[in-house]
Amino acid sequence: MALTAIKKALGLTTEKKSVTLTDPAALALFGVVPTTTGLSIGPGNALRVPAVACAVSLISETIGALPAKLYQRETKATLRDHAAFRLVHDEANEWTSAAQLRTDLTLDALLHGAGHAQVIRLSDGTPYELHRLEPGKVQEQFEPDGEPFYLISTPEGQQRLTFRDVLTIKPFGGISPITLGREAIALAIAFESHIGGVFANGGRPSGVIRSPKIMDIEAKKKLAASWFVGHGGKAAGGTAILDEGMEYQQLSMTLADQQFAENRLEQIREIARVFRVPPTMLFELTRGTWSNTEEMARQFLQVTLKPWLTAWAWAYARVLLSPEERADAYVEFVTDDLLTTDAAARATAYGQYRSMGALTANEVRAGLNLPPKDGGDRLENPYTTTGKDKAA
Repeated sequence: MALTAIKKALGLTTEKKSVTLTDPAALALFGVVPTTTGLSIGPGNALRVPAVACAVSLISETIGALPAKLYQRETKATLRDHAAFRLVHDEANEWTSAAQLRTDLTLDALLHGAGHAQVIRLSDGTPYELHRLEPGKVQEQFEPDGEPFYLISTPEGQQRLTFRDVLTIKPFGGISPITLGREAIALAIAFESHIGGVFANGGRPSGVIRSPKIMDIEAKKKLAASWFVGHGGKAAGGTAILDEGMEYQQLSMTLADQQFAENRLEQIREIARVFRVPPTMLFELTRGTWSNTEEMARQFLQVTLKPWLTAWAWAYARVLLSPEERADAYVEFVTDDLLTTDAAARATAYGQYRSMGALTANEVRAGLNLPPKDGGDRLENPYTTTGKDKAA
């Protein structure tokens, strides 16, 4: 019910009705949604806002960079011999790495509301490759029982694929954050445009020219044109020389007085809320300190990335593993790098894990990206054992 209410409020309900090209609702079909500022926000102009570009790249590139592995449930052993391991860890196909595919599909989901990839299988049904599908060429439909299927536009015509052959990634509610936050993004663009206009068109010194004589319209136009030529753009800041008793009255308008600077910062924080990214991750550091910046990095993993990683793990398992295989195997992302602290704290943590028998020496070496060594798989406390053979 909550999702239906959100989509209804945004005008994104799936109610079937005829829409003409002059209807404002038709703009949503092309990814362009008008706002109260009069600006239509789509993926193209939204990415020109630095805060949006930073949030989108931060989420998509981080998800792509995190390694994904296939594990056995009981032993947590890595299943490197399974066909799915190569697709989630190494390469999606000969020209696309697994990391790049995750980045691209997450980017599609953030900008367009969903990312899709087709599973290419061998004759025996074994998954062999994953191919990205362009967002505009995929239509999601549903059977009467709710089972999804996909209609793919190809040069040969429309192709129908089952949900087992299409890997799908969606953001919250299946709605792009660009659409959810279009008002905040539009306001940020409006602020940038207004401030840019102030600096681009404002003559320096700025103010009002008073003349004791009554001037006709043509004389005023010539005076204004000469003023902007002499004191606008690169000539700003020059000395003004007035004739015929004219006086210049400066108009004081500062960015601080109009609270432009604070409003711009608030728009960055608003965009951070849309993407559920800590503001410090978007380099909005007015309230950032050493302590809370480290805490916000942990929040970035727990609040921002964890829902995406959970969706990715299930999307992989749904199309690459059979129901029988899912009972014994699962996909998991390795997030240790995001939680890495300084070297001293990391060494202390590993020492405690070794002393309590939670990690072997080889597991610690794997965490340090070092090769295993002989005899490093024993869960013994190195601080209480000598490692020497007992005397005969």
